[in-house]
Amino acid sequence: MTITEPHRPGSDTWSDARLLYALEEVVETELNRHLAVAKEWMPHEYVPWSDGRNFDGIMGGEAWAPEQSKVTEIGRIALVVNLLTEDNLPSYHHEIASLFGRDGAWGTWVHRWTAEEGRHGIVMRDYLLTSRAVDPVELERFRMVHMSEGFESDNRHSMLHSVAYVAFQELATRVSHRNTGHQSGDPVCDRMLARIATDENLHMVFYRNLLAAALQLAPDLTMQAIRDVVVQFRMPGHGMPGFERAAARMAIGGIYNLRIHHDDVLQPVLRHLKVLEVSGLNPDGLQAQEELGLFMGGLNGQATKFDERKAALEARRAARAS
Repeated sequence: MTITEPHRPGSDTWSDARLLYALEEVVETELNRHLAVAKEWMPHEYVPWSDGRNFDGIMGGEAWAPEQSKVTEIGRIALVVNLLTEDNLPSYHHEIASLFGRDGAWGTWVHRWTAEEGRHGIVMRDYLLTSRAVDPVELERFRMVHMSEGFESDNRHSMLHSVAYVAFQELATRVSHRNTGHQSGDPVCDRMLARIATDENLHMVFYRNLLAAALQLAPDLTMQAIRDVVVQFRMPGHGMPGFERAAARMAIGGIYNLRIHHDDVLQPVLRHLKVLEVSGLNPDGLQAQEELGLFMGGLNGQATKFDERKAALEARRAARAS
């Protein structure tokens, strides 16, 4: 990549090409840090292979039935959503490779991230099929529909929007995997998802640190990108079959809901970056910062109302059970 003229820090005329060039040194530093702390792990070690047996069909085995699953009902729902999200890795790779490029430190990171994410889909599918945690026929049909649709980011405005999105999305995925493990009722599943969540957390740190550098380099544009992403945020699996119903069940089940999204995903990143404390912004950046603060206040109010409805629902269920 060639820069034909120097760029003045603080200018509002940053192009994606200039930002990619200016941030490449940060990417290299973060890549080296990531490689130093990331631990090698083997997907096959997290799968209970001895529990496996043939399914019905050409192998003449036993058809799947819900009572064969060791995981809870909410665990099955969340595991399918989480795996289908991981399944769209080819589309995700295309998205970030198109935005970040395949050369230099950016390209090295793109391929490393893709390889690490690939392990997540491998180990989750092997676990689900070997342990008979979910209906394999339904899972495959959902995968075909979801991958046939592909994935296109909601945040195609700029490279900064994409960096901001993945900073929050990686943490959201980590939280979703971790909570699914806790709610699964199967220690083997919990251990597997904890391992995946560790990877997702390292990915979040990479993108969060990159976003911090962008905030120093182009504060106004980065502030606007953060505002846009936070206000419009959707999980990457939103287009999968039955997502809305599954998301509602996961919300009630404590896997991922408004309170979790506000407290465990948005707030930690915003607080770490001190986004609402950035000073010296131009009018557009200042407006974005103010709108972000107002949105977070409103989201907290919505989360409180959700908490109240959830508590009332749980009280009614407890009363019926007793």
